[in-house]
Amino acid sequence: MLASVLLLALPFCTAELASSYAGSTVVDSYPPAGATNTAIDSYFPDASQVGYPGPTPTGAEPAAIITAIPFSKVENVFPLSRPESAGGTNTTFNVMRHWGNLAPMYSVESFGLPDASPIIPEGCGLNTVHLLIRHGARYPTSSSGPPQFATDLNTAASNESFSATGELEFLATWTYKLGAEILTPFGRDSLFSNGVAFRYRYGNLLNAFTDLPVFRTTSENRMVDSALNFAAGFFGLTTYETDYHQEIIIEADGFNNTLDPHKTCTNANTEDIGHFGDIQSGKWADIYLKSAQERLQPLIPGFNLTTSQLIAMQEMCTYETVALGYSEFCDLFTEEEWEGYEYYVDLNFWYSEGPGNPTAAAQGLGYVQELVSRLTHTPIDVWNSTTNSTLDSSNITFPLNQPIYVDATHDTVMSCIVTALNFTSLAANGPLPTDHIPPQRSYIVSQIAPYASQLVAQVLSCPASQEPTHIRFLLNDAVVPLTGINGCEEDPNGLCALPSFISGMQERIGEINFAYDCFANYTMPDPDTIIDGRYPTS
Repeated sequence: MLASVLLLALPFCTAELASSYAGSTVVDSYPPAGATNTAIDSYFPDASQVGYPGPTPTGAEPAAIITAIPFSKVENVFPLSRPESAGGTNTTFNVMRHWGNLAPMYSVESFGLPDASPIIPEGCGLNTVHLLIRHGARYPTSSSGPPQFATDLNTAASNESFSATGELEFLATWTYKLGAEILTPFGRDSLFSNGVAFRYRYGNLLNAFTDLPVFRTTSENRMVDSALNFAAGFFGLTTYETDYHQEIIIEADGFNNTLDPHKTCTNANTEDIGHFGDIQSGKWADIYLKSAQERLQPLIPGFNLTTSQLIAMQEMCTYETVALGYSEFCDLFTEEEWEGYEYYVDLNFWYSEGPGNPTAAAQGLGYVQELVSRLTHTPIDVWNSTTNSTLDSSNITFPLNQPIYVDATHDTVMSCIVTALNFTSLAANGPLPTDHIPPQRSYIVSQIAPYASQLVAQVLSCPASQEPTHIRFLLNDAVVPLTGINGCEEDPNGLCALPSFISGMQERIGEINFAYDCFANYTMPDPDTIIDGRYPTS
């Protein structure tokens, strides 16, 4: 009798029979077919037709980057549910901050200047600001791991040998609900919020314009959507379409584009050079996912949980969270495995689009040339990179007298540009090993190129005057040391004398051999000891 009672009290782990639709794709479409065309609906006139707007006086432009102390940081991801790791007992461990380039942007504490503030240093004046911003959170690319995982799961679910138990039981009825490549609602929201924040911080510079601003982006849907959401947040929803000019640069093979340079750099697209990060990160994946594979594989007979599938499951956590608000994939992995994933992404970027790849500086070169052109108010006259001679030769599409410059780009391009700028503090402990995570590493992709990442160049006058004297850079709200640039001295606020910075950038431009690094027939160094994004000269 006692034995039977004990037996009944024991928990049983029953296998969930897979539905035939497990892993299938679910797609919703809005607005519904046959819905009223709002553009021609006379029943609902817009505000300009209705009239009666009430009082509409404007106030003074804000200048929070000068006056707002303490600085307001980006720390939350509302309305997303914050995921937990397996075990989920450490409330201080933030899974999202270990998602590499798929992490939402957060304010970085420091890149080596712990006492430096994003607020303009006391006694200095703000003359110009240059913003390079990444697009917002998106669905996965069509060829990436998550959609392939769903396809493989759907195929396996049709086999009688397949079942899902324990922590993976949900996969028996799980469906794939993600689109491809366009922004998620959270992605749209974050770019709109960034536009609002940028107006608060730098709005007073609008007073110095003599013509409408020209902001730039590329032609991909998520890039245009990001740029427009940013502009709507910055200028206001009802007026943004007439408050500025939105330049959209073609993003396709055969078109020079500094905000999408890899398409005109052949070596950046080869498996053995441009995608060398896949090889290096793969070595680490086999190490950090070994325990996860041993723990989870017995729970899903009939489906081979390879390292690639496990990475896809970690990526599924990130994509579902920013698309649907929550994901059951997140707490399948331990804190250590999320730290491993973060380093997996770091390796991939370091060796593909970062300091460890010989094409990285060449890909970022064009933007650096444009930055120097803007800083010196001098048109570009040498076309030896990804700069677009048609657009950059025109003072209409490439003006040189704006107090505010805004360019939208991709994560990989952000990484290439900071490499071309020679921010050596980010590469301080490279090359990165593939068999362990180095302590206190300086290259962390979630701090460099997360969703809605921001690289800001503040052009200042110290003391405040009409003529700029200094420049400094903020990367996701943390001041970046400029000591890797020849002529820039150590400074607690990250300042570099503007003439010295320009001279150092011109020297850096001269060092980067775009033609060779992008088109020459060479092989990756073995071992790869590159730390400046250029192929070794000797």
